[in-house]
Order: sequence, then structure tokens, then C-alpha cells
Amino acid sequence: MAEKKAAVIMGSDSDFPVVSAAVKRLKSFGIPTEVHVMSAHRTPEAAAEFSKNAKANGFGVILAAAGKAAHLAGVLAAHTTLPVIGIPIKSSTLDGLDALLATVQMPSGIPVATVAIDGADNAAILAAQILALSDDTIAQKLAEMKTQMAEGVAKKDEALQAKVAEL
Repeated sequence: MAEKKAAVIMGSDSDFPVVSAAVKRLKSFGIPTEVHVMSAHRTPEAAAEFSKNAKANGFGVILAAAGKAAHLAGVLAAHTTLPVIGIPIKSSTLDGLDALLATVQMPSGIPVATVAIDGADNAAILAAQILALSDDTIAQKLAEMKTQMAEGVAKKDEALQAKVAEL
């Protein structure tokens, strides 16, 4: 089976500072990634067309980042059977709560997996977990990441124990 790509779609280029964490994480797993700006409101036809053709174009998962009304993930999900992961982006208006609610409160039949506000890194990890179901290389990299995280916590605990012993 051919390697599946991840799409990272953002509603505005101003979302890139947050979204870049997802792009970096996806690349660290060796997942081919395409990044685009498309708007649910300003370029709805382009967003729909991209999503309709995503599976045929070799994508296995779509990450969609948007702030404010945040309809991008839902628009993409409406036009594909691929899993869509929404990344609500914090805005100055309501600190991202508006984007979170718009992303997570999808109607029945149009699911969007949603991560925390500005949770691009977790969105990429979730995307990797989805792709790892059919890609052992990604699965191994995820396992290595979990091991490294556990080792990091153990080191922090060891350092804390040394500080506690000094009290």
C-alpha cells in the first residue's frame, strides 16, 4: 500500500505560527505533509474541491485549523470520508472558545475530531496514530515517542527526589 499523506489546511496564514507545530511533528514521523490556506467562507469552493479529491490524491487524514467561526473543519469533513481533525485557533475575540465550540459541535453524520485550542501538536500526534493503523513505520515512531516521554518524566522525578532529599 502506498504511503498516505497528511493535509494541514488553515483558514488564514495568520494561523501558521500555531499550525507549524503540527507540521514539524508530522515531519518528525516521516509523514508526507502538504500545507495550504483555504477558507470555509472566502474560498468555499476550493476547500470543498480539495476535500472531495483528498483521498484520490493520496491523503489519509486532514488537519484543519481555524479561528473565530471555525467552520473549516466541518466544511472539509462534509466533503470527504477521510478523518478530519480540527484545531481551534485562539483569537482575540473570545480566546478561542468560539472556535472550539464551532469545531467540536458538528451535526450528526459529519464528525470532526477536535483537539484543544491551539493544540496543533496533539492534532499531529492523533493524525499519526490514525495513519499508524496501516503503517508500521509510523507506529514504531509513535512507540519511540512514548518511550522518550516516559524517560523524560522519570528523569524529572529523579531530579525532584534529589531536591526533596535536600530539604
